[in-house]
Amino acid sequence: MGTSAEKHARQKQGRSTRLTEAKRRAAQSSRRRRVVSVIAALAGIAIIVGGIAIFRSSDDGSSDSSTTTTTAGDDSTTTTLGADAAELARPPEGITLDAETPCPPAEGTAKRVEKFAGPPPTCIDPNATYTATFSTTKGDFTAALNSAKAPVSVNNFVVLSRYHYYDGVPFHRIVPGFVIQAGDGDGDPWGNNDLGYSIQDELPASSAEYADFTLAMANSGPNTNGSQFFVVLPGGGAQLQPSYSLFGQVVEGQAVVEEIGKLGNAQQEPTEAVVINSVTITETKG
Repeated sequence: MGTSAEKHARQKQGRSTRLTEAKRRAAQSSRRRRVVSVIAALAGIAIIVGGIAIFRSSDDGSSDSSTTTTTAGDDSTTTTLGADAAELARPPEGITLDAETPCPPAEGTAKRVEKFAGPPPTCIDPNATYTATFSTTKGDFTAALNSAKAPVSVNNFVVLSRYHYYDGVPFHRIVPGFVIQAGDGDGDPWGNNDLGYSIQDELPASSAEYADFTLAMANSGPNTNGSQFFVVLPGGGAQLQPSYSLFGQVVEGQAVVEEIGKLGNAQQEPTEAVVINSVTITETKG
């Protein structure tokens, strides 16, 4: 059986062995808990990163070829992420003027003109006032044209309207809280039409002049104005630099403009096709 001392030694050795084994099992358990925690943490990070990626993917809009630029974000309360863009029909075919542009008759030409050989002569009366009534598929609105402040822009707009240039042309760019833009007469592609000429800038003194519902010329740089124009939506003027010729103010049908202004997605594309049926110019001798 052995001596008492040997018995005590064997008991001590057994306790030591059991303690060592308990410590080993505790260490293994601790390592397993740490591994599980790390895996869980990594899984959580992956879920979060995946969520960010999905969100960015759905919110990542491509830039438009439009010619007005904003210095602030779009109104997220009125844009719809991922909304489908409407299909825009090409404007009706028009003829090309190969010779010097003559002044069109006040009642308008018989045929729509789509491209010109050069800028028009001065056709408006400096002593008259002009308004433009836009008949659209969402209703009508009327703008007073400021020929005293922007005679070149107003003359150009009146001439194009009387040549029926804007008939059948859609609002190809709608940015809720900013602007609605139209005037691309061939739609190939939208926002990059070739009018055949350009006119000079007539710029406001400051951005403060871009009041709600003002009309201005879109451009692709200094003195590159052609046929495209935009209407400033409520609050949109604060986002503009004074780089766009200001030539009018919507005085009737502002609610129609606001309704059109709601129909844009995050990519600045119309979600419903809104077409200008015609622009009627009224001349008042003063």
